[in-house]
Amino acid sequence: MSERERANHQAQSMTPLDLLDIDASLGEEERQIRAVVRQLVDDRVRPYVAGWYEDGQVPARELAREFGKLGLLGMHLTGYGCAGASAVAYGLACLELEAGDSGVRSLVSVQGSLAMYAIWRYGSEEQKQRWLPAMAAGEAIGCFGLTEPDHGSDPASMATRARRDGDDWILDGTKMWITNAPVADVAVIWARTDEGVRGFAVPMDTPGVTAREIRHKMSLRASLTGEIVLDGVRLPADARLPEATGLKAPLSCLTEARYGIVWGALGAARDCLETALSYATTRTQFGRPLAGFQLTQAKLADMAVEWNKGLLLASHLGRLADAGKLRPEQVSVGKLNNVREALAIARQCRTILGANGISGEYPIMRHANNLESVLTYEGTSEIHQLIVGQRLTGLSAFA
Repeated sequence: MSERERANHQAQSMTPLDLLDIDASLGEEERQIRAVVRQLVDDRVRPYVAGWYEDGQVPARELAREFGKLGLLGMHLTGYGCAGASAVAYGLACLELEAGDSGVRSLVSVQGSLAMYAIWRYGSEEQKQRWLPAMAAGEAIGCFGLTEPDHGSDPASMATRARRDGDDWILDGTKMWITNAPVADVAVIWARTDEGVRGFAVPMDTPGVTAREIRHKMSLRASLTGEIVLDGVRLPADARLPEATGLKAPLSCLTEARYGIVWGALGAARDCLETALSYATTRTQFGRPLAGFQLTQAKLADMAVEWNKGLLLASHLGRLADAGKLRPEQVSVGKLNNVREALAIARQCRTILGANGISGEYPIMRHANNLESVLTYEGTSEIHQLIVGQRLTGLSAFA
């Protein structure tokens, strides 16, 4: 491709929001992956997601199979039917998915970055062969059981226990706010043992396992969330993830998921911004478009600046990840900043639409409500502030 052709391609790829020409830093394969995911969201999510949100339902299994056909599930992992894509490509996919809805991106993130990653990183070869190809294809759905009714930000205090009984393990406990649980085929369950925290691959049809869908949510309504009750669940010895020893194992899985959120939140923010920009340029008040007023332009300018800064941050973290240099506290910087700013953008965009901003005919209030959950899960803003604070001071403020 000549320099002129490259320049023309870049110009055609730019959106009005790309103030800093960030798109020009992407490789051709990254752009292609982004385009494919964007088209999938346009075809399979946007026409239906407002209804899913209003009804509190989503065709998770159908979507998982479609995502699997495109290689989106566990796409940043290698082998076992996974695509082996770059971290930046995975991030761009998360951005496009969340531009459709945070719940849709959560389906992909929990499947790939939590359940699949835990088995891929810490499981036995037999566990990998049993679960990962089917999960990559979307034929099996996974969930990740760490959070409990009384233990969210403090997983070290988890009450779920696993005890040995001969060669078997017996699990008892409850996990709460578990994405995908109502439709999952396998759950990665974390439990305390006499040797410390350990992980288990638990088939959801095992006797003693019960999943109850959590209803009446005001956020992430296009996502299936559940409670998992483990009542004397007997598992063979080979159900334990052999390489997962201690709390660092589930926390490393959270780092994987948080990275996707760094990008994903920007997708929700972009959809809000594009909606507000379109509305402001076509809605007339006092004889001229809303976009012609100084106060509206100031709002749009400030939001676009923050969105570009967030995209630069996500891109930088992605390049670090691809170079094998990304650290957990750097991911915390990304989640803390990008989710916080995305939520602020959604709220501000709502003001530009006025009363129409709360209508389900526009995506802004849905994104804002969803981002309230994204702000909380995979570590609240306060937790990430403490992670960054510990890096700055060398002192832990968790205890």
